[in-house]
Formats: sequence, structure tokens, C-alpha cells
Amino acid sequence: MSERLQRNQLVIDEFRSAGGVVGGDFEGVPLLLLTTTGARSGQPRTMPMTYLRDGDRLVVFAANGGRESHPGWYHNLLADPAASVEVGTEAYDVTATGTDGAERERLWARQLEHTPYFAGFQERAGRRIPVVALTRTVA
Repeated sequence: MSERLQRNQLVIDEFRSAGGVVGGDFEGVPLLLLTTTGARSGQPRTMPMTYLRDGDRLVVFAANGGRESHPGWYHNLLADPAASVEVGTEAYDVTATGTDGAERERLWARQLEHTPYFAGFQERAGRRIPVVALTRTVA
């Protein structure tokens, strides 16, 4: 397991054992766990990530720490937009939808208010960072 995956697993474990609260670098940061289906493997893949609430939706950003490529979870959602989230102590299914135009710009601007360092991610990445809305799936 890579160092990055090990670090993510520690965050996931802390999140689940502490009712959705994580300390260290993530203290005070709104964090959720997103579980997607691997596009190639078909296996569940869980990633901790920061999010923004937008009404009933949760919004996540495919920043990948400013890397040139989109993160794996984003590719997984393109292949299958059905996923699940854990927020605090609540878990539920969601459907992912990409945003664009004015909606994407509004959400990106709101995220920069909370996490201004995301602007640096976009500069380093040299790509437009996808903004993805997660809407609760109605059973």
C-alpha cells in the first residue's frame, strides 16, 4: 500500500471511530468519506475529502492536490455516478453530477472563500478542476 493510501486509511479510520471528526491537518475542515466503484476493478474505493454544502447537495472538488491528472474517484464517478457518502455519523447513497458554467463558477468561488489554497491547486494542475455535486438518492 502506498504512503498516500496508508495516510488516507488512517484518516478514514479516525473519521469512523470519532463520529466524523478528524484532527491534525483536517481539524475544523468539513470532511466526508466518498465511496465509489472502481472503474476498472469494480471494487469499492473510499476517499476522505473536503466538501461544501449547497442546499441539499454536497459538493466535492477533483483537485487531486494540484496534480496534473484528475483523481481516481473522479474517473470512477464518470464511469458510474452512483456512490455513497459518510458525513458525520450519517451514511447514504448519492448520485454524482458534474457542474459547469455559472453554477461551477459559483461553487468554486464559494470553496475558495473557505479554502483559498485551492486556487494554488488549480494553478499547479494546469487544468480546470472539476466540481461535482452529490445529491442524495431517493430510494
